[in-house]
Amino acid sequence: MNKSDLLQSIAEKGYDVGFGAKKHFATYDIIEKAPGLISFSSIAFGIFALAFNELSSALTSATFIVLGVIGLYISLNDQMKASYEQAGVALTQLYNELKALYFKVKNLEEDADFSDMQELLSDIEGRFYSVSISKQILFSNWYAHYKFYWEHQIHWIDEQLKFGFFRDKVPLSLWIIVLFFIVGSIWVFSDVAAIVCNS
Repeated sequence: MNKSDLLQSIAEKGYDVGFGAKKHFATYDIIEKAPGLISFSSIAFGIFALAFNELSSALTSATFIVLGVIGLYISLNDQMKASYEQAGVALTQLYNELKALYFKVKNLEEDADFSDMQELLSDIEGRFYSVSISKQILFSNWYAHYKFYWEHQIHWIDEQLKFGFFRDKVPLSLWIIVLFFIVGSIWVFSDVAAIVCNS
């Protein structure tokens, strides 16, 4: 493997490991913080509903029941919370090892022997698979996108992979939801406009 191929491989694995670390931390954050946030907002809204009758409706009650069910779903993963945090820390350490390896390879001559670095890359890859937890909580992928692309220092990976805003930095599933929302809004407002114009 030549130098440019090895740098590309290290950057690709750096993306996998770095995003994986952020996904584990995202799952940990959701499990840790979401139930408390749901409980607080439900109690606060209930107090305001006592003071303002306009807030008491079947729709708002149903909304908070659904939020309560979501809180229960999240709480079911509470026993795994420490495992997600430990995996996130271990993956961050592997990410830092990959970053150091990347700059080490980058500073070597083109005709250097890269066999030791290839072995180290394979070793890091093996440890990555042994540490990762495959089951992640719903929406952790979206949160991980934010944590990886907007909070993490990834310039060395971007040097090789050339991340784009529309292609990489915003999840595809979010684009699909936004597209459905826009199409739905146009459809609803076109019906409203037709009703207004016809009356």
